[in-house]
Parts: sequence; structure tokens; C-alpha cells
Amino acid sequence: MPDPLEPAPPRQIIRNAAWLVAWDEAAQSHRYRRDVDLAVDGDTIAAIGPAGPAEHGDTVEIDGRGFAILPGFVDIHAHPSSEPMLKGLTDEVGSRQLYMSSLYEYLPLFEADAEGRTAATEVALCELMQSGVTTLCDLSAAREDWLDILGASGLRVYAMPMFRSGRWYTPNGHEVRYAWDEKAGRDGLDRALRLIDRARQHPSGRLDGALYPAQVDTCTEELLRDSAAAGRERRLPLQIHAAQSVVEFHEIMRRHGRTPIGWLRQIGVLGDNTIIGHAIFLDHHSWLHWPTRNDLADLAETGTTVAHCPTVFSRRGILLEDFGRYRAAGVNLGIGTDTFPHNFVEELRSAAILARIATGNAHAVTAADIFTAATIGGARALGRGDLGRIAPGAKADFVMVDIAHPAMQPLYDPVRSMVYAAGERAVRHVFVGGQQVVRDGKALAFDYVEASARLAMAQRRAVEKVPGFDWSGRSAGEIMPPTFRFG
Repeated sequence: MPDPLEPAPPRQIIRNAAWLVAWDEAAQSHRYRRDVDLAVDGDTIAAIGPAGPAEHGDTVEIDGRGFAILPGFVDIHAHPSSEPMLKGLTDEVGSRQLYMSSLYEYLPLFEADAEGRTAATEVALCELMQSGVTTLCDLSAAREDWLDILGASGLRVYAMPMFRSGRWYTPNGHEVRYAWDEKAGRDGLDRALRLIDRARQHPSGRLDGALYPAQVDTCTEELLRDSAAAGRERRLPLQIHAAQSVVEFHEIMRRHGRTPIGWLRQIGVLGDNTIIGHAIFLDHHSWLHWPTRNDLADLAETGTTVAHCPTVFSRRGILLEDFGRYRAAGVNLGIGTDTFPHNFVEELRSAAILARIATGNAHAVTAADIFTAATIGGARALGRGDLGRIAPGAKADFVMVDIAHPAMQPLYDPVRSMVYAAGERAVRHVFVGGQQVVRDGKALAFDYVEASARLAMAQRRAVEKVPGFDWSGRSAGEIMPPTFRFG
């Protein structure tokens, strides 16, 4: 069984941290500090610098020698209750007749049962914490045990219960249709608002919520307008998938005569509390050959954030075009983990490398750009000036990276060594609000091994049901054959 989470001590001092990534408010940039102390009072960072002798008997002192202390990562887009179960199944899928998207033909094939969703969530939360995530946006379908599992994790979580006016399906593998139920969408918004209220009252004290009208093409204009109004009235973030496929781009153009981003701006959904999941197929994307160039400006002028999740799309041969271009246009970017594994550092590495591939330019994006998106960009998307940074007054959400780990050596630059080489292997300890949630590389709230075993059984149950969801009744083995034949 995992170790229980212990309450944060009243005061902690990390002595002589070899490296520390501190936030410089005046420069609006992270800065390296060397051989410094970090003082924490309760759940808040008190000071950076010489801490002096401990004045209180209940002060906990931690030896920071041999560690780099980084701000906790803010993951603004993840589906913990479903994606971990797809490992080994959807790694190499993409509909040839639907512009390589996996959304319409493959995503509806797998339906985890309640036990499977719980196991998947525990697995994902372990992976996220063990890769340095301290704040998470969980985009999931609401279920009975959801908030309690999130609360037990120790993470800072924004619960985003899904609602929509319809669902997509394909009857033949080359055409996308929509089944509509507008009342279900309206009821879903009402339920989401009630669940967000419950999240804010959760005894863990670390849960919040945001609105999640699922996709731009599965929500009516009325539902989106009402969601945007509720978000502004209640000061809630709002996240929606948009510009995530060529199919969707042309569907919204067919319905409204505008790009998905242009239509969302027209109806008042874009804004500084809005996060667009993916926002890949903007009007400048090379796959579209579209004549206008308005979408990036629409995002930048409205202060809308893009949740960039490179891994899942790169598996389909799809790239954002490109991270540096969005950044130069003034678009706020955050990072998400939209697929398995929920390894945030791997996602950072993919984001950096794929941005360079997209432009053919080694200088298109730096580790600093990606790291800032993973911290400050995500915090800004959530309206949280106290997250994603190590600074006095900020929440004590931080990661201790073992710089003596062989994968971190030789050490010239700890952030680059972690992002490009060591990955999550060097993450040793993680703290959220001063409370330790990862010790010696292992999440404390859940048993990762045991949860993975339950997830494996749930995957087997889901695989048996695939023919009932596939448009032509095929089995999982026919749709996604194994790497090598048996025999």
C-alpha cells in the first residue's frame, strides 16, 4: 500500500538548494538561482535566500544539496479517466478517409466501466505527479467517486465535467454525422455548475472547477453562449476542443461560414478565461490551403489560451504550425497531456522538438519557451498568479529534481538536462501547497502498480465490446492488429 499523505508542516526550510528556478516578476521571466534556501510557511512560499536558523521547534529542514528546485507544472488539458486504458490500442490509428484524425472512427470504440475509469484515473494521476505536475485540468465525464479520488491525490485539480448537445459518429469510415439532444446539453451545463460548486467545497481544499462544453462541433450556439455567460458571471475558466481536425474545420465552415476560431469569437466564447484544446487547424495551416489569416489574431486579441498537446497528434502525423508562430503572435500557450502516458516532461520534449520540425528551424523554440508555457502559461490560463512560479506569496508547489541522477549528468543546465535527457526519471520529490505528494519518485496517494493491474483487466473487458461500437462490427484485433503476427 502507498504511504499516506501527511499534512504540510507549519514551516519548512530547504537548505542550500544547488539550483532553483525562481520567478522574476519585474522581468516576467524565470531565473536560475544557485545555492539558496527556500522557506515555506504552511502552503505558501515565504522567502528565497538565506533563511537563517530555524526559529520554531516545529520547523522541518530539508537538505537541498544535490537538487534543482523547479516550480510545479500546470497541466491544462488531460483526460485521466479514459486515455490510460488505450495504451497499445490507439498508438497507430488514424482514419485514412478523415484526414488522419482518430476522433470519429476510433475514439468511440472503447467505453471503460466504472471500475476501469477509477483505475485509469489513479494511474494517470500517479504518472502526472511523478513527472512534476502539481496542478491539473481534468476533462472527464462526471461520476460518483470523481471528486473524492481527485481530492485524495493531493494534486491541485480543476474538475471539468463534460457536457454537449450531441455526439459524432461515422456510419462508414468516411463520413461524419451528428446525433443531437439539445436538452441533454442544457441539463449537462446545469449539472456541471452544481458539480463545480461541490468541488469548491471539497474538504481537500485543493479542488476547483471549470466549464467544459466538449467540442465546438457537438455544441449548439445557444449552449456555447450560455456557457460563456456562466463562465464570466461565476469567474470560471472555460475549455472547449476546437480546430482539432480538418473534418471539424469544414463542418463549422459549412454550418456558419466561418472558421471554428472565427465563429467562437463571433458568438462571444473567446476571452481571457477561455482555453482552446489544440487549436491546430487555424486558417494558416498548410493542410487547409485557406485564403484568410485571421485566426491567430482572434486568439491573441481576445487573450484566449491554447492548450498544446503535441504527442497525441504527432502519432497521426499532425503538427501545430507552429508553437513559435503562436507565441510570436501573442497567443498564450499552455501544455497538456491528451494521451498516454501521462508523462508531462515527455510532452515538453515533444513540444520543443516538433516545433522545430514544423518550421525546419533549430531556433524556432527553446526550452525556456516550453518551460514557461508549462508553468506561467498554464497558470495564466486559470487566472492564477500564485501558481507556476517560485516566488514569495506563491503557493508552495514545487519539484525537487535529483541532479546527481546519471541521466542528469554531466550537468550544464538542469532544465535542458531534464527536458531533453532525464525526463521524469530524475523527479525525486514533489510538493503541493507544502504537502509532499511524491517521495523518492513514487506518488504517495495511490498504488501505481496495483492500479495498473486493475486497468489491464478493465482494458480486456473493453476490448471485448469493440465490435458493438464499430461501424462495421470489426474486432479490436482487426482494427488494431498487433505489431507482429502470432505463431
